[in-house]
Amino acid sequence: MTLFLNMIFCIVLTISCYLLSLKLFRHYKKTWLNPLFTASLLLVLLLLVFHVKEETYQQANSIFSQLLQLAVVAFAIPLYKQWALLKKNYKKIIAGVISGTAMGVVAVVVLSHAFHLQDQLLASLIPRSVTLPIALTISNDLGGISSTTILFVIISALISLWIGPRLFKSLGIKSKSAKGLAMGTSAQMVGANRSLHWGEEEGAMGSVAMTTSALMLSLVVPFLAFIL
Repeated sequence: MTLFLNMIFCIVLTISCYLLSLKLFRHYKKTWLNPLFTASLLLVLLLLVFHVKEETYQQANSIFSQLLQLAVVAFAIPLYKQWALLKKNYKKIIAGVISGTAMGVVAVVVLSHAFHLQDQLLASLIPRSVTLPIALTISNDLGGISSTTILFVIISALISLWIGPRLFKSLGIKSKSAKGLAMGTSAQMVGANRSLHWGEEEGAMGSVAMTTSALMLSLVVPFLAFIL
């Protein structure tokens, strides 16, 4: 009975933190109030206040892990919906997504060697630029730490969301396709969502970039595992 109550408590706590963070974000519309960040921070604080053990929380919220795995399959839907756009702009998409994803991996590898990080931490950081469900799968395949991967995926997305629009403005980038591809590749779901606010083409490109970058990195996992 105690275990069941703990599970209900943790699930309700998680959902409540997200809904509260979402309400704050919609009210103030500040990038740094993104629910990915504020909900996680609030949840950690409440877990400490209520003295909930990490093992207990992970066991109680295994349902969310299952939902993330289902989300991986759901990524086929936006690709199918944007198939005409894919065929029309496949050169732009391939060039943009491959270069963006490759640079993200190269930057992590170079900095990891420069700061002499452990191989397990390197494996956790490599998928930081792809959407969370895929990132967790890649991290586990490479022998990384799931919690570290989650943290850096969120940090990477928020930094890209904050810096990206400013870079476009300062560099004079006005191409709808370029903006959508850049945000979808670097900031995953939150980047694709921001692109959708700019326009239909930007949103479509952001959605395609988010999905294809995860797919492309997944395809090179065996090669990365061999190197690591």
